[in-house]
Amino acid sequence: MKFSLYIAKRYLFSKKSHQVINIISGVAVAGVALATVAMVCTLSVFNGFQELVAMQFTAFDPEIKITASHGKSIDMQDARIAHIISMPQIEIATRCIEDKAMVQYNGRQVMVTLKGVEQNFNNLTNIEEALIGNGDFILNDNIAHYAVPGAGLTAALNCGIYFVSPLEIYAPKRGRKVNINNPATNFNKGELHASGVIFAVNQPKYDDNYILTSFEFARKIFGRDENEAGSLEIRLSNGANLEKTQKEIKEILGSDYTVQNRYEQQADIFKIMKVEKIISYIFLTFILLVACFNIIGSLSMLILDKKQDIETLRSMGADNKLIANIFIGEGSIISALGAASGIVMGIILCLLQQYIGFLTLGDGNFVVNSYPVKLEGNDILIVFATVLAVGFFSVGIPVRLLTRRILKTV
Repeated sequence: MKFSLYIAKRYLFSKKSHQVINIISGVAVAGVALATVAMVCTLSVFNGFQELVAMQFTAFDPEIKITASHGKSIDMQDARIAHIISMPQIEIATRCIEDKAMVQYNGRQVMVTLKGVEQNFNNLTNIEEALIGNGDFILNDNIAHYAVPGAGLTAALNCGIYFVSPLEIYAPKRGRKVNINNPATNFNKGELHASGVIFAVNQPKYDDNYILTSFEFARKIFGRDENEAGSLEIRLSNGANLEKTQKEIKEILGSDYTVQNRYEQQADIFKIMKVEKIISYIFLTFILLVACFNIIGSLSMLILDKKQDIETLRSMGADNKLIANIFIGEGSIISALGAASGIVMGIILCLLQQYIGFLTLGDGNFVVNSYPVKLEGNDILIVFATVLAVGFFSVGIPVRLLTRRILKTV
């Protein structure tokens, strides 16, 4: 094999009797390189958008969220929960209750998701960065309970940031038979006053549907016991390993609880993005396959050009397999050169886009001004392996057929 690769390198870089063969070989390398650049840049852009979406969710989604595997509540007196809270990797752990309710304001009624959180929720997430208004992130005091609604929900209720009348909240009573004669008795009712702020995280799921309020208000209106919580949301200490900590928590809690990281909390969205990335990778692989046809054309002309050399090798005892391996080796070298140069150019372009942002999204109200990019080592390795594999298999069969036909006439 070393001998065949040595001859293949000599053939690739030596001067041919026909200059067009050198040109076609250069075109083949350039074609593979451009296809490789496209793969590196496209996969990196998908990574960038995925990271951007994840960043948008950080104002609401905690690093780790613990919920009951069965039912809606977790028991805060469970010794396992207490052990989790006391772990050194845990910086903040806060109780939350989240459920559906109806809100009414000046005759307008909207179904919402009411989320009751403790006052340290602003330390758990980056919610303060998403607040709009001159007030503070306050959920309750000795006088009243307060609402921090989403910007889209505020528009739907037409209440504004500083609504004068309180929001009327209705939630079905738990464990009660429905009273058809007097429907009002089927609901718990509460009032939430304006806190002077609303939030906007640029995610319709939250902005159009959520109201943040105090944990105590949510507990009472949803009829939960004092030791119940809908979830336990966790922020890790600086330097703590998320994957390792999540695994450790799962081992402590067992199958009674579900432990999710941010990506798992938004599994549907990230699964769609992953599928789109895979489909793009498949399409780009087909484009790479088309680019490899240039290699076949280059090798076909080279085989004809080196017909006399083939005769010499045959007379020196070279068999058909060795001669075929020479030209397959040259095709592999062309693929490797194209892959290496394409990856280098792709990395350079991605870094320029990441730090300079020369490719913009155009005019419009976008979260970012330019296409987000994130390079990942696994993607680089996958692209390099794909180019080599496609180049080898796309060249192998045609070259063997061509050399077999040429050798019959030698």
